[in-house]
Amino acid sequence: MAAEILYTIHVYVLLLLLTVRFSSSFIRNGDNYRRNVSLELNPGLNSLLTPLPPGVGLVHVRAVGKNNTLHYLLCSQGAPALLLVHTSSISSMVEVDWPAFLMQNTTGSLKVTPESSVLYSNALVFTRLWEYDDVNDTADPEHLPPSSFFQPYELQNFTWGDLNKTLDPTGHTALLCGRDASESFSNGSLCLKFSAFDVEGRDQGWPSLLHNANSSQLRVGLDGLAPRSNRSRFSLELQAVGNTQPMSRVDMLRSIDDEYTPSIFKVSQWVSSPVNSTSPVLGYAQWKPVAYRRPSPVFEDATPCRHSTPVPVAQLPPSGLVRAYFGREHQTTGLNMTFSITGDPFYNTTNYLSWTVLVGLGSPPVDLFSPLVLVIMVVGLGTPMLIILLGGVCVCVRKNRPQTHVYEPIQDMCPTTFSSQ
Repeated sequence: MAAEILYTIHVYVLLLLLTVRFSSSFIRNGDNYRRNVSLELNPGLNSLLTPLPPGVGLVHVRAVGKNNTLHYLLCSQGAPALLLVHTSSISSMVEVDWPAFLMQNTTGSLKVTPESSVLYSNALVFTRLWEYDDVNDTADPEHLPPSSFFQPYELQNFTWGDLNKTLDPTGHTALLCGRDASESFSNGSLCLKFSAFDVEGRDQGWPSLLHNANSSQLRVGLDGLAPRSNRSRFSLELQAVGNTQPMSRVDMLRSIDDEYTPSIFKVSQWVSSPVNSTSPVLGYAQWKPVAYRRPSPVFEDATPCRHSTPVPVAQLPPSGLVRAYFGREHQTTGLNMTFSITGDPFYNTTNYLSWTVLVGLGSPPVDLFSPLVLVIMVVGLGTPMLIILLGGVCVCVRKNRPQTHVYEPIQDMCPTTFSSQ
C-alpha cells in the first residue's frame, strides 16, 4: 500500500513540474521575435538652415525586423500624434521636407521611402481634453446638458516642452509634456510618455500591458491641473486616421485572470481591419478600462474608464504630422475616453490621472496565464483528485487484504470432559 501511495504522489509532482515547464516555454515563445530599434529626433533637420519653432519636435523610431520595418513618429506640431508606418523593406527611410513640414498644410512633406514598400499606416491623434461639472455624480457626459461642459482644452494650442531634454535613445522612450495658456495649467501639465519595444514584455507599473516587438506604448498623465469646479471629471478625445482601413470598431475581450492588473478582467481594442470581419486585424490601439489617480498607485487608486462608440469624422485632425503624411485619400474616426464612474472621487481629490494605451501592428497581444497561475490551478484542481485517488487506493488495498481470525471457534476451545457428560 505504501508503495502505491508513493507512486501516486510521484505522478502528481511530475505533473506539476511538467505543467510549469510547458507553460514557461509556451509563454516565452513570443520572445523569439525581436526587432533592431533605434531612435532619433528631428530626422534630416539642419537646424542652422531651418530653425524649429519653440515646442515643435519630431521623434522617429525605426524598428527593423527580418524582412520589414516599423516606423513610429511622435510629433508635437499641432495636436500631438503618433504615426505608425509598416513597410516591406528593411532599408525604408523617413524623409522630411522641413520648410514645407513646418507650414502644417503641405501634404507630402513627410513620407516614407520607397513609397511602394508601404503596407500599412495609421495615426492616433489626441485632439481635446473635455472637462465637465458632474453635479449629480453620474460620470456619464453623453447624457449631460451642454451647460455642464466647460470650454474644452484644444491640444493643438498647447505649448509643448523640448523633446531633446526628455529623449532616451537607449531605453527608446520620450516624454512630451505641454500646457494650456490658461490659469488652470499654471501648475499643471498634460504628458505623453512614449515607449517603443524590441521584444515581448510588460511595463512594471500598472496596468502592466503586454507588449511585443510590433507595438509601442503611450502613457497619458494629467498632473496638477486646477479644475474649474469641485466636481470636475474629464474625458479625452481621440481620433484615428488611416488610408483605407482606419480603426473603426472597438472589441471588448474578457479574461478570468487579473494577475497583472488587479480587479480588471477586460481589455478594449480599437482595431483596423478590412470590411470582411473574418480578415486579420491590420493595426490597433489597445487599453484596459482603468485609469489611476496617483503616479504610484495602490489598489484603491484605480478608477474605471469607458469609451464612446467610434464615429466617422469628416476632416483631418489639427495635427501637423497627419496633414504632412496623409493625402486626400484618408478616413478618420473618433471616440471619447471618459474616466471615473458614479461614486468615485472627483479629480480634485488627487489632481492626478493617468491612462495607458498600446499602438501596434497586426493582432493585439493576448494575455495568457502565467506559470504561477497555472500551478495554482493545477494544485487547486489536482489536490482534490489526489485525495480521492488516494482514498480509493486505501479502500481497495484494505478490501483485498487477507482476513486473519483473532478467536478460535468455540467448539474447539471447549474441554473434552464436557462432551462426555
